[in-house]
Amino acid sequence: MNRILATFLIFTLGFFCSQALATEDKFHFEDPEKSALFLDLTKELRCPKCQNQNIADSDAMIAVDLKRKVYELLQKDYDKQQVIDFMKQRYGDFVYYQPPVNPMTIWLWLLPALFVVIALAGVVISRKRQAPQINDEQLAEAQAILERDE
Repeated sequence: MNRILATFLIFTLGFFCSQALATEDKFHFEDPEKSALFLDLTKELRCPKCQNQNIADSDAMIAVDLKRKVYELLQKDYDKQQVIDFMKQRYGDFVYYQPPVNPMTIWLWLLPALFVVIALAGVVISRKRQAPQINDEQLAEAQAILERDE
């Protein structure tokens, strides 16, 4: 009975492991530099469908297509910038995690700095409002109380 259970367990685990491996895309390069470039590019290119996820980590169909296209372009001896330019031309600046500074994207660069300045100004203003304002009368009254207690 134990032997049957062990055999069943081994086959079940083998079945599920083979399914997991079957869904994983394999891209083979003869040159290790191209393989490293492929990994670098798939981490730098954003999935157009997913929320802030690169195509290396995404399982969306479009991300798989983009990985396949990056693989094809690298097989055609495109360099890194050519692949990025191709993807930006096809999918727009959104596909690249480092958008260029131009009139359309300047707010992406200035908005965080503007937010920090506004937050600091808010902190300074709230601190000034919370600081108690002591006038001469209140100071004299506090000194009189202290002298009485002594």
